Amino acid sequence: MYREQNMFYQIKQYINFRFKSTNQHGVHSPFVYDLITKCFYDKTKYSEYNKILEYLKSLLKNSSRIKVTDLGAGSQVMKQQYRSISNLAKNAGTTNERAQLLYRLITYFKPTNILELGTSLGIATYAMHLGNSKSNITTIEGCPNISEFTTEQFHKFKLNNIHLINGDFSNEIKALNSSRYDFIFFDGNHQKEATLYYFESLLETANNNSVWIFDDIYWSKGMTEAWEIIKQHPKVTVTINTFYWGFVFFRKEQVKEHFTIRV
Repeated sequence: MYREQNMFYQIKQYINFRFKSTNQHGVHSPFVYDLITKCFYDKTKYSEYNKILEYLKSLLKNSSRIKVTDLGAGSQVMKQQYRSISNLAKNAGTTNERAQLLYRLITYFKPTNILELGTSLGIATYAMHLGNSKSNITTIEGCPNISEFTTEQFHKFKLNNIHLINGDFSNEIKALNSSRYDFIFFDGNHQKEATLYYFESLLETANNNSVWIFDDIYWSKGMTEAWEIIKQHPKVTVTINTFYWGFVFFRKEQVKEHFTIRV
């Protein structure tokens, strides 16, 4: 029943999004205009896309099963405790299209330090690594068995500069010692209170050029409420709503403005 309600909510919100959203036309901010035209809408067929697809295909072909511990909102599709890697990749992993956008974003912004909340099978992590192999990536995963599997994947694909931490997001965030992050991808606990807690806890790590992305801002009514609260925070100047992701920027030179963009 809850899952059906959420699906109905998401469909309704997507229809509203389509009516409100636009492309680069009418965007007067040079920063946002360049981001849309040079990154969001970049149609270049980068060779690294093949590597992302190879990584994804290796997961989709993996029929081994692992015991999954959900510390967050969990999957809206899969509720069984033991799940196959292939089903996790299909239903809970980052899609190929979004992984490609993550690659372009990292290439575009060239962040030095990246934080990811919700490693899962490492699809997004790998895409970000390919975007800038010099970036230091800290990624946190709550499920110990997924953490173990994904660590092995990183070794298999010879990925460096990635520090995977297994633990509860709230506890691990406190232990990050206020490191500075240029790019944070929030892709884990899709609950209102938790999302707002992570946002508030990590604010001190943000700088003028930081890029924060919140996954599934229309996951539920609570997640959308969290997104609306984040948008109004005094330190937040620019936001971009692409329906499945919410982008947050802290650029002090920008006038506070919210964009709804089709990607």
